[in-house]
Amino acid sequence: MTEAAFPIERIRKRADFLAAARAPSCARGAVVVQARDRADGEPLVRAGFTATKRVGGSVVRNRAKRRLREAARALLPLHAAPGCDYVFIARVGTPSRDWGRLLDDVKNALLSLAAAPDPARSTPAADAAPSDIG
Repeated sequence: MTEAAFPIERIRKRADFLAAARAPSCARGAVVVQARDRADGEPLVRAGFTATKRVGGSVVRNRAKRRLREAARALLPLHAAPGCDYVFIARVGTPSRDWGRLLDDVKNALLSLAAAPDPARSTPAADAAPSDIG
């Protein structure tokens, strides 16, 4: 595996998870990925992982998060945008999903988030309402 051109760290603070929750997200198969542009000028990429009790008991949730960490380790260097935070949320199928399909889910979510326009970067002219509506 090639080394990323940017450092990748873990998100550990609740405030960072809450900030990512307000960012655009993409659900694909067994995973939901939230992507937040920090806009701080640092090329650092941060990743966080979470699973709710709906996924299962603690053993099942930990397995789901381990699988998401491995998928992120493999795919973030290839598809992450520098300066962004990514939160990976396990869904009910995450612990038992076929590994290849889980990787496809994560990859497709990352690509969809990269292609989506960022509302924070939209131009004021695009947000303005037409003045001739009456």
